[in-house]
Parts: sequence; structure tokens; C-alpha cells
Amino acid sequence: MTETRSYRDQHLKTACSSCSVLELCLPLGLTGAEIERLDTLIIQRLKVKKGSALYRAGDPLRSLYAVRLGSFKTSVLSIDGREQVTGFQIPGEMLGLDAISTEQHTCDAVALEDSEVCPIHFAHLEKLARELPSLQHNLNKILSREIVRDHDMMMMLGNMNSDERLAAFLLNMSQRLNSRGYSSRNFVLKMRREEIGSYLGLRLETVCRGIAHLRDQGLVEITGRDVNIQDMDGLKQLIVGCHRHLS
Repeated sequence: MTETRSYRDQHLKTACSSCSVLELCLPLGLTGAEIERLDTLIIQRLKVKKGSALYRAGDPLRSLYAVRLGSFKTSVLSIDGREQVTGFQIPGEMLGLDAISTEQHTCDAVALEDSEVCPIHFAHLEKLARELPSLQHNLNKILSREIVRDHDMMMMLGNMNSDERLAAFLLNMSQRLNSRGYSSRNFVLKMRREEIGSYLGLRLETVCRGIAHLRDQGLVEITGRDVNIQDMDGLKQLIVGCHRHLS
């Protein structure tokens, strides 16, 4: 389902300068005049219903998308047709970067809840970035952040056991939500446990056992999708122990 077909009747005007996630998104560090120029590229924002695709693998690159409200998952299909979750995106983060090299999306981006994005036409963004070095710098930082995330994921899958992977995932979500003004200890997971398992390379039953292990250690209490981190330092120590073991 492509951008044009899916959201033709859901166009709403927006402005970067008044956005609640301004400090986390592409305009970070831009002057007022520069933000106004970027504003001209975001003609409308798009509402995406829970379970709907913002774009699908194979769709042509038209825009990058800044998540304004809600959350998304990105995923690809494995050779045997199973879904492999590759990431979860929350407000202030960008979608669509996967298509820059080939001008074609390599994954699906699906809303985990009713969400809203700001589409930024990529060709126009490239042109403006050539005129505004600060904007080009921000775009480079976003691309670099994606590379670092990929490296972190490779380390997690290659060197951590199941409990450590789950702890790292919860700490990552805690830190990302906290930087957006939410509680670092109490939050709601928008993704299903099967999706967490796919992302972490774990079976559903292993995720459930890991949650029980963390609970038994007094680190985390998870009821349904409600998370309560009871011992933040203990959870971090679990990951530090993994790094010590690797070194």
C-alpha cells in the first residue's frame, strides 16, 4: 500500500517549528529561518491507522518520514516467508532511510498503533540540504545513527544470551522514551511479544521465559504490555556483565 493510495484523504498541514518532537528530529540545531525553509517541504502530515503500512518493500522512494505520533515496526520477509522485524520507531525518529541507496524500499513499515508522520519529499530534501550545511549535517547524523544501531544489533545477536538481549531491549526503550519526556521506569510496549522475539532473534517461549527470569531477579515486572523497571541499576549491570565477559 503506497503513500498516495493509502493517505490521499488524510492530509493535514503541520509545522516543524511547533512540533512536540522538534528537539529529536531533522530540524535539531537549525536556526529559525532554516526551520522555516524545511517547513516548506512538509506540506502535510499523514495519519496511519494501526496495522496499516506506510510503505511496503518494493515501493519507490518518494519521501522520508519523521514519526510525529505513535510508533512503527519495520520488517522484511525471510526466504521461508516468515516476518523478520528489523526495528521499532517512535516519535522523533525517521523512516524510509532504507530506500536511499536503491531508490526502492527494502522493508515494510507498519503502524503499531494509530500514528502520524511528516513526509519530507526526498528529492526536495536533497536540494535543500545542499543549500543548508546544517541540514546536511543533521541528515548525516541520522544516517550514522542507523549504522550504529545496526552494529549494536549485530553485537546483541552475536554475543548476548536471551536474558541479556531482553534486558538490552528494555533499557533501549527506556532510554528512548525518557529522552522524549516519558517515564524511564514505567511504560507500555506497543509491540507484541512475538514481534520482540523476532527482533531479538528469540522464540516466543524464550521471550516469555526471559521475562519470568527478570521478574524472579526483581529487575522488571511486565504485566501484559505494561513495563515496570524495578531495579534499573541491576538491569544495567546485567548488560555490563555481558561486556565484561566479552572483553
